[in-house]
Amino acid sequence: MPTDLEPRAGGTRSLRRTVAASVIGTIAEYYDFFIYGTASALVFNKVFFPEVDPLVGTLAAFSTYAVGFFARPLGGLVWGHVGDRLGRKKTLVYTLLLTGLGTFVVGLMPTYEQIGLWAAIILVLVRLLQGFGVGGEQGGALLLTAEAAPPDKRGFYASFVQMGSPAAYLIPTVLFAALEAQLPEEAFLSWGWRIPFLLSAVVVIIGLYIRMRVPESETFEAVKEQEPQRAPVKVLLSDHRREVFGGMLAKFVEAAVFPLYTVFLVSYAKAHDVDSGIVLDAVIIAIVAELILLPFWGKLTDRIGRRTTFIGAAVLNLALVVPAFLAVESGNVVLITLLMIAGLAFGHAGTYAPQASYFPELFPSSARYSGVSVVWQFGAMIASGPFTVVASALLVLAGGGFTWVAVYVAALIVLSLIGLRFLPETAPNRRGGTEYADWPRTEQN
Repeated sequence: MPTDLEPRAGGTRSLRRTVAASVIGTIAEYYDFFIYGTASALVFNKVFFPEVDPLVGTLAAFSTYAVGFFARPLGGLVWGHVGDRLGRKKTLVYTLLLTGLGTFVVGLMPTYEQIGLWAAIILVLVRLLQGFGVGGEQGGALLLTAEAAPPDKRGFYASFVQMGSPAAYLIPTVLFAALEAQLPEEAFLSWGWRIPFLLSAVVVIIGLYIRMRVPESETFEAVKEQEPQRAPVKVLLSDHRREVFGGMLAKFVEAAVFPLYTVFLVSYAKAHDVDSGIVLDAVIIAIVAELILLPFWGKLTDRIGRRTTFIGAAVLNLALVVPAFLAVESGNVVLITLLMIAGLAFGHAGTYAPQASYFPELFPSSARYSGVSVVWQFGAMIASGPFTVVASALLVLAGGGFTWVAVYVAALIVLSLIGLRFLPETAPNRRGGTEYADWPRTEQN
């Protein structure tokens, strides 16, 4: 009799197609979400909040950025339920359309000069729409791949899906950098910043085409044929509270350090008269390095375990917090680039890659979409949602010093380590070939 670790018959080509569809679809959806973060740091304080002090304007822009994170848990609950009941594929099509529509609308919006405060109000409403859509994205994309992969290589294959998020950040960052460099400031603030938002229509069309061609998860099909189960959220709250709350805490470290490096430090550089272009260039280089290293981190989780890899990278993130601020203050290009690579390609990637297989393996198939979505989105809401707002406020209160911001980041990382302490190891290779939670056998895996 074959063990759980042996790949099921056939499906290598189908698995690769599923991985590609998940990655491209995630790029499309997170492009729509992350483009807002870059615009908040570079444009929105001038376009939508021009009547206030620049630092306060940045804080206001980051506040509208944070709103999207508070809509994500509701999206996670709704789309998680839909994904567990109707399927992973259908849900991912709906969320991509919803998020893409919100991004395209931002590109057409009037500014403060044209309609006053209403511009900021519309911006918040659109951001809520985006957040609600993204709330169901990552869980479904991860499950399509994780449920199709052989158990002994699940960490490796699922980690490819995580490439979608940094790639989605990279694309608008490069676009904004190019537009800011090529256009006069007046033209950039008038119409140039709109181009990346309007281009989201192309990105969404490509993502939809790819996702419509991917097969539904066979694990979901197997569960669907069983007798009706309790509501997924009831299953989670009654039988999997440790996994839910431990997973939320574990999410904190990754959810905090990504906006720290990619959004907040750009504004921190400006506040200390350091060319923000230097930091943006360093971020781009570090993101490219992260894209290359993510599958290696995923493969490492198959060998030494999800939890072990996660904890090691979390400790690294903790050690890098203060050096990252000092590097930006120095204005030294080489030092900033090295710290960005260490923080993103090693620190962030080392906590991001394990989540792709770790979180799905914590929950049974009948409630897996809901479980991953709840852990992911509530964790992101708490750690990422208010991050730029709280960090900016701490910066203002400290007169521009980074000490309290560093304490804030460190506290979030320590909470993640506490959460990981109470979670089990789930990698089948580290459990004698068995799964931690119910995982029906299919032809694919």
